[in-house]
Parts: sequence; structure tokens; C-alpha cells
Amino acid sequence: MTVERPPRPAATLVVVRDADVGIEVLLLKRAERGDHNSSAWVFPGGTVDDGDRACHACCGALDDAAASERLGLAQGGLDYYIAAIRECFEEAGLLYAGGADPASLDAWRGPLLKRQRDFGELCRAAGLTLDVDRLVYFSHWLTPLGRPKRFDTRFFIAAAPAGQAAAHDGAEMVEHRWLRPADALAQEGVLKLMTPTKKTLEAIARFDSVAALLMWASGPRVVSLTMPHVGVGKDGPRPVLPDEPAFAELRRIDPAGHGSGCYDIQPGVAVRLSPRVIRVTANNGSVMTGPGTNTYLVGGGPRNEWAVIDPGPLDAAHVDAVLAAAPGPIRWIFATHTHQDHSPACVLLKARTGAPVHGRVADHPEWQDASFAPDVPLAGGERTVLHPEATLRAIHTPGHASNHLCYLLEEEKTLFTGDHVMQLSTVVINPPDGDMAAYIASLRALLDEDLDWLAPGHGFLMAQPKRAIEWIIAHRGKREAKVVDALRDLGPADIDALLAQVYDDVSQRMHGVATRSLKAHLYKLRDEGVACEIEGRWVLREA
Repeated sequence: MTVERPPRPAATLVVVRDADVGIEVLLLKRAERGDHNSSAWVFPGGTVDDGDRACHACCGALDDAAASERLGLAQGGLDYYIAAIRECFEEAGLLYAGGADPASLDAWRGPLLKRQRDFGELCRAAGLTLDVDRLVYFSHWLTPLGRPKRFDTRFFIAAAPAGQAAAHDGAEMVEHRWLRPADALAQEGVLKLMTPTKKTLEAIARFDSVAALLMWASGPRVVSLTMPHVGVGKDGPRPVLPDEPAFAELRRIDPAGHGSGCYDIQPGVAVRLSPRVIRVTANNGSVMTGPGTNTYLVGGGPRNEWAVIDPGPLDAAHVDAVLAAAPGPIRWIFATHTHQDHSPACVLLKARTGAPVHGRVADHPEWQDASFAPDVPLAGGERTVLHPEATLRAIHTPGHASNHLCYLLEEEKTLFTGDHVMQLSTVVINPPDGDMAAYIASLRALLDEDLDWLAPGHGFLMAQPKRAIEWIIAHRGKREAKVVDALRDLGPADIDALLAQVYDDVSQRMHGVATRSLKAHLYKLRDEGVACEIEGRWVLREA
């Protein structure tokens, strides 16, 4: 077993300047060294040296206590600031210090790079006062687990020192350029950009001046640690960031960071999510189904028996994939609801396994799977013991569909959400079977459940269920507020006029789908006595 080495402390200095075209950033090209950072375009930076602590006396307004507080450390924070300044001088020839002309100190750069001299010697010999207070703490990156070399890097940002010209060292750095962040990002296929560099450029690109950038960076904000997780997929192995859909799942199924988890959904490929849960995704990806409909196998245990949640669309190849993924016999079939991408394969799977189908029939036939006929009708609240350590509890969650059920795997606190909660998008509420008021109520009821994970019908496992559910409730509330504002602004208005204002942030190609949810909002407001429809036009009721 490989033992993870502790990451080495490191510091990076992002140097920016104003130009006629906007902010420019200094980027340096690393020499070819045979590792994954070779030939990458980076900011000046490197590891914190033991000798950096000897420079504390050469620092100006910032002491170690204040620097450590900014970085969230008990001590040693000033070392990171000093390392950033030292590395910038060694690699780019720019010196954040008062007391000497940097050009006259150029002869020091080679010996410093080779560690033949230390930075403290230079500071004392030249009488330098390091301008540590000019550096603004920007971000905090930790190399993913599983990498042969790992660094705990603090990123700083500073305006370029006046009157100095950048010059790469010719050894570690073989080229340098001043580039607008947007231009550097546009050349990503030509310029090799590592993930922290790319994300830093994206952050800087939002600002049009160095002053605006530094004002934001130095203002009140929390600098959170970012540690990507390596995954594999269609683009090969790469770091996956915390804001990407696959991140939480990758950390769960590959905690050591060996790169065995996948960052994209691959139809037909079985993914082991836990000893009790396997996912197989149907090859029906679309604008409505995202990467495809997820079918879950749940069970195992002493008898190695399995339940299937949402067999998926009427696709024999998908049913074959589910059967191939099942480690043992399938004894139960559960449907979350009966839309065409979730339940039609119940018929095929039952014919192949003899397993009884569990679920509900919808109150309205529109858009429903007419073939669905449950052997075990569910009302919600039923508990099915798959084995002594795997119990599914049905929870009736109407809203997206009148017959919608979620299933809670109690032992893992994992909720299989069907379309009640989706990843990366909100669900369509399509009356008459869809009901916005019922949907919001069902979401609120789930907040009372003890949940650790959501297993959606489309997408990856989702951590922090309460946060995800609260976000949906808030999003629906904001959309409803836009409906009320549009009714107030437009007076009596038809659906098309309201749609243009309420869903002005949604692509027009999705307006047909958005119309359904708009009607659901209007019907909710009608039932609450807030709005009414008169001859096809909607108005607010008078107070």
C-alpha cells in the first residue's frame, strides 16, 4: 500500500498590471523536466524554504502573527509571503522590496535558484525591506491525493512593482509573457495550463482594472481550501474540482485518490457506489434527461439478492446491462414514477426476472407510461427489508408527478430521488399531474429526514442533501416572485407575455418546457387566492 507523503508548503505570486487592453498577468513557461508540470505556463512560485524564516527581520509592516492569522495558521504564515517574494525574484526577476535596485542584484538569482545562497543573505547584504504587505492573500490549493508530489500552496496577488522588467531565469523558466487572462484561457490548447492556473485566470478575468481586483481580493471574504480529486473519463485522467458534479461521488468511491472513479456518466457501465448500491445509466441522454436515466441496484447481503429502482426506458440493451451488473438475482422492482424515461422497462425486467413491481399509478394519464401495472401498490411509508442491513422505505413525494415516490436506504441515509431532486437542473412541473404546491410541500417534508446522500434519477451522487433541497425551494420561491412581479407589471397578460418576462434567463429553446412550470406557478397562486385567470389572461387579485 502506498503511504501518502505530507504535502510540502508552497507559495505562488500572481503578478498583475494595467494595460491598454485591461489587466495583464505574468505567466512563465516551465522547463521540460519529465513530470506533469513540464512546459506548463504558471505564475512564479515554489516551495517554502527553511531559510525563509530567517527573513522575518527583513519584513516591513506585516509580522508573523498577523500573516498567520490571515492564512488561518497558528504560526509560520509570514514564511509563505517571503517564499512568494523570493520565488518571484528567482524565476521572474521582479523584487518586492525597498532599499536596492533589483537589476543590481541579478547576479544573486542563479545562486538562489541552486540553493547555493539563501534569501536571508541577500536581504542582509543589500539592506532590503521586503514589501510583504503588498501581497494580498488570494486562494489556497492542495494537490490531489494520489499524486507523487503534493503541495499545500497559498496563492497571493500583487500589482507589478513599478520600474521593473520581468525576465525569466532561463533554467526553471524558459519563457515569459504578459497576457490578458481571457487571451491566456483562449489559448489553452496551445498554452498548457494547470487547473489552479486556469481557475485563477478565470477569477481575474472578471475585473477590468488592478485596483478593482485588489479591492475585491483584500475585502472581507473567506479563502477556502480547494483540493481537487483525480478522476478518469473521456478526456483521460484529470483533477476534478469541488464545484463539478462528480466531485462528491469521486471522494466517496475513491477516497485515496487513485483515479479509479469516473467524472462523466457512461451509459451501460456499472458503477459500484457502495457495498449495497450499484448504478447503471441508460443511453437516453437528452436536454430533458441529462446524461441519461439512472437505474439503481440495491441489496446484496447474505443471500446476495437485489432490488432495482427505476428500470428506465423501454430499451432491451439497457435491461441487459442492468442484468449483467446485478451480482445476484433480482427479487424486487421499484418505480419512482411513471414518466417514459423511468418505468417502461419494468415490463421487460419483470419478464426476465419474475420480480414483482412496486409503485403507484398516476392520477392523470397524460405523459405517463400506460404499461405500468404495479404488483405491489405503494402509498408511502412502506418498508421493504432486502436483507438484515438494507432496508428501503417508500416516501410519497408528489409534485413532479402525482405518483412520485422516493426510496430511502435507511442504513446509508441515501435517498433515491427519481426526478424529485435532479443534479444541475430543476425539474419540470407539468399540470394537471404536476402540482407546484405539492412539490414544495414534498421538498419541505424531506428536510425532516436524516439524509447523508441523494441518488438522483439523472446525474451523480449528491452530498449535503439539506443544502440541495433548500436551494430548490429558494429557487422556486424566486421564480414565483418573478411571476408575481410580471403580473403586477403587465396587468392582465396571457401565458406568452408572462413567459417572456418570468423566464428571461432561460434559453428560448426551453420555453416550451418552461411554459408547463409557469402554468404550475400560476395555478398555485390561483389556489392561494393571489391570482386569477379571466378569459385566458392572468391578473393579480385585488387585496
